[in-house]
Amino acid sequence: MAARMNGLDEVRRLEKTVCDGGTALSQAEAEILSRNSQSQANLDEDQLETDRLARNLPEVSLRYGAGPVPPDNEKVFFFDIDNCLYKRSTKIHDLMQVYIHRFFKEHLHLNDEDAHALHMKYYKEYGLAIEGLVRLHKIDAMEYNKVVDDALPLDKILRPNPKLREMLLRLKKSGKVGRLWLYTNAYKNHGLRVVRLLGIGDLFDGITFCDYAKFPLTCKPMKESFDQALRQAGVIDPKNAYFVDDSGLNVVAAKKYGWGKVIQFVERDEDMQELAAGSQEEREGIIVIRDILELEKVCPELFSR
Repeated sequence: MAARMNGLDEVRRLEKTVCDGGTALSQAEAEILSRNSQSQANLDEDQLETDRLARNLPEVSLRYGAGPVPPDNEKVFFFDIDNCLYKRSTKIHDLMQVYIHRFFKEHLHLNDEDAHALHMKYYKEYGLAIEGLVRLHKIDAMEYNKVVDDALPLDKILRPNPKLREMLLRLKKSGKVGRLWLYTNAYKNHGLRVVRLLGIGDLFDGITFCDYAKFPLTCKPMKESFDQALRQAGVIDPKNAYFVDDSGLNVVAAKKYGWGKVIQFVERDEDMQELAAGSQEEREGIIVIRDILELEKVCPELFSR
């Protein structure tokens, strides 16, 4: 997930100017949940299929979990989760920024400006805000996860995505890919919760996640994280790794480390520059898509039978 900031003014707007923290977060949640309810109300013929899938969500059945797979020469498709398997326009990321901002203020005793600046600094330096908190402030990462990621009301925001499920099924059935693998900077609880609510939790073979229970943390865009993902997914040659992520930092890193086909999902026009990372030379060969369903178009060699 790209840990982008909405800007301090936006975080303040979502928090509202109230004293009680619980009330502030409830107001932010209400606004975002209201937006998503209106969006769902406008769905057309897809609604029936979405409702059917919602009533019968497949169980998450990662065959390998976080353990290693016997290495082979099969192609493996790695999928980032947040703002990638679901759209950034769900505003889950925005709500998460409110939770993180509040965590910085309360646990480090900072004002709004300093909390925002420190969050930005840690993201730029470490790729993940929690990395800076654990490394420099000895914050309990599992406690952070409890009040940030695990506290998100995902069941009130995310809906199953039948079209995404159909695309992933075509990819699996093509015989061109050995495994589909989740690769996230979130802790496993959050990642598995997301794919279950999207109705695709049974389609992946494993997950590489940032293990908040271990120190030091290993996360994208660290080389150690990418090496870990290859090892856990049983990839011998990085050229056999396909990768889609919404973060400019992460896709540039994957390209640098020799991954085979690297794709960046950029939903909004303004994110084209916001997510840009590295020089033009570093980004050479990175494919940009504007919808996750475009994977079938930009990777035709994996879908044709």
